[in-house]
Amino acid sequence: MPERGPILLAMARSAIADAFGLGAADAQPVPAWAAEDGATFVTLTQGGNLRGCVGSLSAYRAIARDVRSNAVAAAFHDARFAPLGRHEIESTRIEVSLLSAITALPAGSEEDAKQALRPGSDGVVFQWRAYRSTFLPQVWEQLPEPAPFLQQLKRKAGLPADFWAPDVVLSRYSVVQWKEAP
Repeated sequence: MPERGPILLAMARSAIADAFGLGAADAQPVPAWAAEDGATFVTLTQGGNLRGCVGSLSAYRAIARDVRSNAVAAAFHDARFAPLGRHEIESTRIEVSLLSAITALPAGSEEDAKQALRPGSDGVVFQWRAYRSTFLPQVWEQLPEPAPFLQQLKRKAGLPADFWAPDVVLSRYSVVQWKEAP
């Protein structure tokens, strides 16, 4: 699977360049594996700081199309940031994460959830009624302990950090990720 990384990173960068009208004349053929359905996230950073992150939690379109769409969305439609400027392309680094299928994370209480989490490897989806958020496994680098990880995940969903309800639904997934060199 390592050979997929450079291809996916090039697809993401190409999609952003295309959005600025800077695309290359020759379109690269899509490998067979990239035509299969897959869920991806594209993360943009500048100087190590987040600049955009958008993705799909379920596999509903071809990996190549998902990466291209999420790259454009991360660059121009992440509500936390102003759209990427043409002058920022060179200083922006791209990371692509390919997600596994999502599985239930049984937890009757927040304490159960903290015990069940696998720091460093779990991507987590938090859902309670219409409130929903996710953190990629990479977020464990900034929030290495389960309690603050869950608190921030709840805040991202728009709920108080100390919120918990019996009908909270947690799910997990893993990723294979590739990053452009700094």
